[in-house]
Amino acid sequence: MPPVFADPAAASRPLHLLRAEGVADFLASLPQAQRDWLTASGFDGAAGDLRLLPGEGGVAAAVLGLGGAAARRRGRFGVAKAAAALPAGAWHLTGDLTGAEREEAALAWLLSAYRFDRYRPGRATSEAALLKAPEGVDGARLLAMAEGEFLTRDLINTPAQDMGPAELEAAFLALAETFGARTEVIRGEELLARNFPMIHAVGRASTRAPRLLDLHWGDAGPRLTLVGKGVCFDTGGLNIKPSNGMLLMKKDMGGAATVMGLAHMIMRLGLPIRLRVLVPAVENVISGNALRPKDILTSRKGLTVEVNDTDAEGRLVLADALALACEEETEAVISMATLTGAARIAVGPDLAPYYTDDEPMAQALEAGAQAGFDPVWRMPFWTPYEHIIEPGIADLDNAPGWGFAGSVTAALFLRRFVEGPRYMHFDIYGHTPADLPARPKGGVGQGARAILGALPAVLGF
Repeated sequence: MPPVFADPAAASRPLHLLRAEGVADFLASLPQAQRDWLTASGFDGAAGDLRLLPGEGGVAAAVLGLGGAAARRRGRFGVAKAAAALPAGAWHLTGDLTGAEREEAALAWLLSAYRFDRYRPGRATSEAALLKAPEGVDGARLLAMAEGEFLTRDLINTPAQDMGPAELEAAFLALAETFGARTEVIRGEELLARNFPMIHAVGRASTRAPRLLDLHWGDAGPRLTLVGKGVCFDTGGLNIKPSNGMLLMKKDMGGAATVMGLAHMIMRLGLPIRLRVLVPAVENVISGNALRPKDILTSRKGLTVEVNDTDAEGRLVLADALALACEEETEAVISMATLTGAARIAVGPDLAPYYTDDEPMAQALEAGAQAGFDPVWRMPFWTPYEHIIEPGIADLDNAPGWGFAGSVTAALFLRRFVEGPRYMHFDIYGHTPADLPARPKGGVGQGARAILGALPAVLGF
């Protein structure tokens, strides 16, 4: 079911959102019967504490605790619990809420509606509780955010058997058709003829041909180019992963899924920009013609790359796409990839690490992250480590066996392929390991809402 707000004209029941410090005043405002009910049940406004208030004919209202200041700092999207537990019908928010709190609550409600039931046909679904868009909130913007996030989650959650390069292409073309975007797809051996040697090298071993997906949308305004890693499954190639290392590799196209979700948001909102989206879509498997350790590739940009680990393939396919991105005039290039385990070790699964040398771009992103409830964390393009990715026998090493700063050196590798435009790179995880409010276990977008909020400042519209 797509995200949706309740009909603004529908009769609705109030959901009171209460900070712990405001419970006493709220209780004093209630009719005696409801006050006695909450007092007897021990309601104190603890975070996530949901209570239904009785009235004539059944449930008249509900109360959800937001917790004290410390609890509110520890989590986000707490209203999702109410969205999942309240009786069906229309609801509206009440309470002494800031504009940001209303937006977070509304977005949490929309995101909590996500279900991935493709492989459970006929599964019974109960009628949902729907929220009216709160006063002062840009409902269309929140719906676009949720729609884009649902697309990202669906793409990541789909197993590789049904989400190979061809299926990712189909989803890409469907997105383009929805918004009237122009597309080009370069497949198989044509990649060599068109000078995308590293995309071809990574994907050539699969029976599912590698390809480069290219989308253009918009005819006026500043230009933005998004590049997403579309490795639909990663065995590690000849440097094969252990079995437990492959369990989440259906999500290795999470960068592609996230830029596609972001593109959906941008196009749905009709932002006044010219958008380009590039997705190198490949499968990294093993066969007689697989890429070998110590092979040396000549990239689209002309830089040579020694392949010291075939499991560091994402940066290879991104490099050719980034080189293409810089051949066309564009104000900014943003790449997104599930690139390194080192990033997960550094910041865990909930934060989206990003790299940029552009201070105004970073400041805009931080503001966008706060406004979009989409946490990010800046990492360093640490130039003194450049020598680590220079093997001597070739211009670059795709996987230096240094043992330190793996996410940093991967980002430095990608930066070598970007010349001209402002650049930002995200090393995301794309997966929620356990159920969290509005984020069920499984695929998740990271950084897209933060970027969306940053675009007016970055591109000047």
